[in-house]
Amino acid sequence: MSKFYARRRLSILGALTALIASVGLFNGPTASAALPTPVSAATARTYLASLTVATENRTGYDRDLFPTWITISGTCNTREYILKRDGTNVVTNSACTATSGSWYSPYDGATWTAASDLDIDHLVPLAEAWDSGAGAWTTAQRQGFANDVTRPQLIAVTDNVNQSKSDQDPATWMPSVTSYRCTYVRAWVQVKYYYDLSVDSAEKTALTNYLASC
Repeated sequence: MSKFYARRRLSILGALTALIASVGLFNGPTASAALPTPVSAATARTYLASLTVATENRTGYDRDLFPTWITISGTCNTREYILKRDGTNVVTNSACTATSGSWYSPYDGATWTAASDLDIDHLVPLAEAWDSGAGAWTTAQRQGFANDVTRPQLIAVTDNVNQSKSDQDPATWMPSVTSYRCTYVRAWVQVKYYYDLSVDSAEKTALTNYLASC
């Protein structure tokens, strides 16, 4: 059995628990900044030490190989689900489109009142995942990664900040809000570990240095 599937089996109970809890957010009066809490810095350091260090390979990458967005709950697709989860006083219509609310982007500290100003960031970008091993996955596995609402992998952030980040890893891009960087790298390592993705040498050095300060 591959490490990927072993981890999926071992974590299924926790994943179901987290999903049930997050679905409950739809029934609450408010929701805010609900990125699933990443593993601790100590655990992230342990995870990082176990990751394979390898040169990245983007041959054959196409974003369409990672299907987004899928239905998550009721009429809500992944984007709408995350907007509801990460916003405050979010009102949606029958199609689950956010018609009002407030969103705080932890990457840059900006607050927005129009959902159109938000992108849903793949914390570990899709191209980065491909470079690190996802090129060998099935389409179903890539779809699961691209729509993962259980791990700390999807978050609503300012659209142009997400576009500026693009497919960069922590060696070349980090949130401008320095107080969020520890959360960011802990989440990055957790996602890479769960999906058995590799890191390149510059990425590992950057992650090691940031985690040392957590």
